[in-house]
Amino acid sequence: MSDLKLGMMFSEVMKGGFALNETDPKTGAKSGKDQPLVMHGTITIEDLETFIADPDHVGRLDVRMDWKPFGDDIPAFGGVFNLFSPTGDPKLKLMVYEWPVEHNGKSYYFAGQKDVQVHSLFDVWKDTTTLYTTLYEGTDKSGKVVGAGILELSPGELMRMAGTFTALNADSVEESLRATTMFGRFFLGELWDTYIKRVGA
Repeated sequence: MSDLKLGMMFSEVMKGGFALNETDPKTGAKSGKDQPLVMHGTITIEDLETFIADPDHVGRLDVRMDWKPFGDDIPAFGGVFNLFSPTGDPKLKLMVYEWPVEHNGKSYYFAGQKDVQVHSLFDVWKDTTTLYTTLYEGTDKSGKVVGAGILELSPGELMRMAGTFTALNADSVEESLRATTMFGRFFLGELWDTYIKRVGA
């Protein structure tokens, strides 16, 4: 058996209206519907056991992005991914997607979040596929907001994403299955805790 830790990698493509000179994602999604932003993201979890044990559940997000104001196939490596990260509200957790980009010699920072909230089970699809995103000047979220929009994971892209899950550092089919099972149990367990166990609490 390898000394490397079992990990997981998968890809996710989200798309939606995004506009400059907007600060509210919902407004930006409407005004930017004719120039959609497409985010091709690859999430890497180097150590699955540590990822699950860490309350923030931190992974790495590498992006290639298409958006008319910035161009096509823009690389953005070394971003941040958090899955079911806790907040100060016990009934709200976040899926966080953040990535830095360079355009015309300037630094920008995209910061998106999916709001996973305690409410009806019928809202699970919207919560886990809708990324409210803001664009900042600079290299983090301390800069001026210069754009906003909403990216969504379509049913078709969800099906394609399911086929991209790959166990890292697995020496056998059994190890690969163990990694996939660990991740699946964690993900479904979090959904159960949010949409079933806590409803009405």
